[in-house]
Order: sequence, then C-alpha cells, then structure tokens
Amino acid sequence: MKMPQLSAKTEPFLWGAAAGAIALAVIGFNWGGWVTGGTAEKRAVERAEAAIVASLAPICVAQFQKGPEARGKLAALKQTQGWEQSEFVSVGGWATMPGSTGGEPNRQVAQACAEALAKL
Repeated sequence: MKMPQLSAKTEPFLWGAAAGAIALAVIGFNWGGWVTGGTAEKRAVERAEAAIVASLAPICVAQFQKGPEARGKLAALKQTQGWEQSEFVSVGGWATMPGSTGGEPNRQVAQACAEALAKL
C-alpha cells in the first residue's frame, strides 16, 4: 500500500501548527496560569487547610482567655521565644479543639493561636 504524498504547501502548515501548539503550551503553563490536575489538587488542599486554621485559631484564643489565670499565662507566653510559643499553646491544651477524637493539638492552629495571643 502506497502512502499518499502531501503537497508542498501542506508541510509548512503542519510545521507551523506544531510550533504553535508547543508555543501555546509553554506560554499557557508559564504565564497563562494553567496548572496540571496535581497542582490544582495541591493548591486546593493548601487553601482548605488555611481556611481550617483561620476558623479554629479564634476558638483556641477564646479557650486560652477563658482558662484560669489567663493573664499570668499570657505574660508567660509573651516571655517565651517565638518558636516556643506554639509549643506553649499546644502543651496548655488550647489548640486541642472541643470534640476532637484524637486529643492531639493541631500544630498549625497552635502556631496561629500563639501569634494572635502575642498580639494581645
């Protein structure tokens, strides 16, 4: 079986189409904001986690403020180094949310809570 021959005008068209497709992909992924499915999933998870932390940090602050000797503990928190403050909140139990089954404090919530408390 003999393959059909392309006309001389068709070959430049096909090369141009291939170059255009490659250029479109490069421009789209680098500057056009296109992302792969994996990147989109990763960004969605990051945004969801950030939203959870943003909603739970005020609960942590409220638990801290309702606790006994809140003023003294706030002074002790402010005297610790920045990197120790989230550990202070975690150990105090304020980053453990009411009704949580694991009983483990959320590290990101503890960090956000410590930052909010340090500003008080």
